Amino acid sequence: MDRILLSTLAHRSPEEVFPYVRSFTDYPRYTDHLREVRVDGDGDVGSVYDLELAWWKLSYTARSRVTDISAPESLSWQLVNDIDAHGEWRVRPEPEAAPPDVETASRIFFEARYDPYSADKNAISLPRFVSLDWVIEKVEPKLLEEARTVVERLVADIEGRRREVELTVHELP
Repeated sequence: MDRILLSTLAHRSPEEVFPYVRSFTDYPRYTDHLREVRVDGDGDVGSVYDLELAWWKLSYTARSRVTDISAPESLSWQLVNDIDAHGEWRVRPEPEAAPPDVETASRIFFEARYDPYSADKNAISLPRFVSLDWVIEKVEPKLLEEARTVVERLVADIEGRRREVELTVHELP
């Protein structure tokens, strides 16, 4: 299993941060490759989200199920189609990291564990002469770039203004 673990600081309390992390239907605003999110459920444990992704000449709908919620600390998810993947959003208070003009802060962690070679080769319609191995080789480096975009936009939503954010990379494949 490959693992991605990233974090950033938001200048808000966990109670203020968590609703943004939990609101999957807002995620298309945070990334250029997520076109739409459809939900089956009320957003609680067991809810299923269809995440319609598009990149280059490829499109794919990932189906993710919420497996656990411990508000305002964590939300766990698992993909339920085509690839073995699961992960978690965690929010931890970190008031000592707040700048002097800010009341408090929280560290937001995103973790994903996945087996890129567990992907169902028939799930994605690949252009002629393009292999799944080639796609994996091209997509994995883009994950960090995409994570930076998501984090920056997520923090701007949480704080109500755009600022430069620091993405801490704890682990990458």
